[in-house]
Amino acid sequence: MITYEYPLNERIRTLLRLEDLFERARGFVARTEPHDHHVALITLFEVLDVAGRADLKSDLLQELERQKQTLLALRNNPDISEQALNEVLRDIEQVSGALLGMAGRIGQYLRDNDWLMAIKQRTGIPGGVCEFDLPSYHYWLHRPAEDRIAQLTAWLGPLHPLRDGAAIILRILRESGKPQKLAASQGTFQQMLGGKSAQMIRVRVDSDQECVPEISANKYVLNVRFLSQQTEDSRSKTADWDVSFELTFCNL
Repeated sequence: MITYEYPLNERIRTLLRLEDLFERARGFVARTEPHDHHVALITLFEVLDVAGRADLKSDLLQELERQKQTLLALRNNPDISEQALNEVLRDIEQVSGALLGMAGRIGQYLRDNDWLMAIKQRTGIPGGVCEFDLPSYHYWLHRPAEDRIAQLTAWLGPLHPLRDGAAIILRILRESGKPQKLAASQGTFQQMLGGKSAQMIRVRVDSDQECVPEISANKYVLNVRFLSQQTEDSRSKTADWDVSFELTFCNL
């Protein structure tokens, strides 16, 4: 099954982007080839840009506190595992403390690094980081892999409270919904929402279906159109068969 997630507000969109970028950075930092570490550094710059929202840290802290109060109200509920509840509360406390410890503007230590900012500026130019443009970067890419890994880890490390805060909120969000098994007649599906609120929609499709969902939603109606991937034709074509899928409305 392939899961497609569709955020319904800018805050969740930002958290999903951060999650994807941190996961990509983790994967490429763990490798050893210079090209892998080049991608890791480009991804670090993307994290910096996405995390540059002035209210991101306060949004995370407010949502974590809100979830903490909601979870505390579940104490002594016989249907809730006390151990699992305490583990989530402990994680929230630790991440909130780490976020509060992030003084000043997020990522300012990276912006203060003139060498990194010179590379970042050149990455906006196609082929702009060739060895003749940035010989010092060329030299860095030829340093031992363990040295590059250590530096990349040091640059990413102070941003990890954002990663961890986003991970907790997205985990709670994903677990909030109950999947429904549905079918899209001739590749199209529509559902009136009747005021149902959601912050994210999840659609799961078997990879054998050879189609991808195109999702649009507002507070009144949800539309899902499945686009066939059976040909290499670049033109979008609605699947001409009934597509079975799972739909989940997620809300904090």
